[in-house]
Amino acid sequence: MKTTEATVLDESKIHEPTAVAVVEPAIESRPRPTTGVKEAKIYIDGKFYSEANAKVSVLDHGLLYGDGIFEGIRFYNGRVFRLEEHLNRLWDSARSICLEIPMTMRDMTEAVLDTIRQNRLRDGYIRLLVTRGVGNLGLNPAECKYPSVIIIAATIALYHESFYRKGLTIVTCATRRSNPAALNPAVKSLNYLNNVMARIEANLAGADEALMLNDAGNVAECTADNVFIIKRGQIFTPPITAGALRGITRGIVFEIAGELGIKISEIDITRHDVFVADECFLTGTVAEIVPVVKADGRLIGNGKPGPITTRTIARFREMTRETGTPIFAES
Repeated sequence: MKTTEATVLDESKIHEPTAVAVVEPAIESRPRPTTGVKEAKIYIDGKFYSEANAKVSVLDHGLLYGDGIFEGIRFYNGRVFRLEEHLNRLWDSARSICLEIPMTMRDMTEAVLDTIRQNRLRDGYIRLLVTRGVGNLGLNPAECKYPSVIIIAATIALYHESFYRKGLTIVTCATRRSNPAALNPAVKSLNYLNNVMARIEANLAGADEALMLNDAGNVAECTADNVFIIKRGQIFTPPITAGALRGITRGIVFEIAGELGIKISEIDITRHDVFVADECFLTGTVAEIVPVVKADGRLIGNGKPGPITTRTIARFREMTRETGTPIFAES
């Protein structure tokens, strides 16, 4: 790394942020505001760089081939939510593609926490990437000797708060979810073109999200979310074998269902099942838990977020406020 700029905060000043940063719910594509916003500090391979000077080589195989992995992680009220689970999944993705993460999980934990401290945030989103590293223009990953770790902290929300009150519209897209025998969806790869193509279809159709099917014609997931439907008081979601990511928030829904005494099952789901569902919601780290009220032009239930969805969202928000890995030292 030729860039030499690095910023280290005074240890006495990282106890707490000087001001509470507010996360404004926003559509994902809205540009980052620049007026009056302190420039972000981004972690690259052990050092912090200003946003303007945070750079990677054009020969990094993460750029050339999408050869790398990532995790999206949320933090709330000064605590990182489900950090250990996210890091365990990151290490699983790395092992699956024979990528050696160049630090221990303990060191990665501290790097994530320190990135948030450097940016003086209490609520927000972490994008953690591990690329194959710099190589040549050939495909062979053996030419990449040093994997690279990048950590970005930001304030992001996928949907405006009104979507959580009124619900989303989704449309089934022609782009199929990658077959596990090709690129297994269990690997959170930097190559997200499959999902991007589905997202383009949603945009062109004027929908908020795209429903992706697998090769068998069953529901896999949406472009960035797991899918749940509710019928006669029971919750159903596609199994991992259908092409669904083993989402962290997906797992939390299973926990909440257990607390609420609601039966939840993993079964193959068709478009018909979505159309005739009483309720539907999506889950993801950025999206959290968000209702769906219309699919392919058909109202789901009465066209409003249902009672089980609403209770699930409320309990999830309680969990995010109360639990997580502390970022700042206790007073």
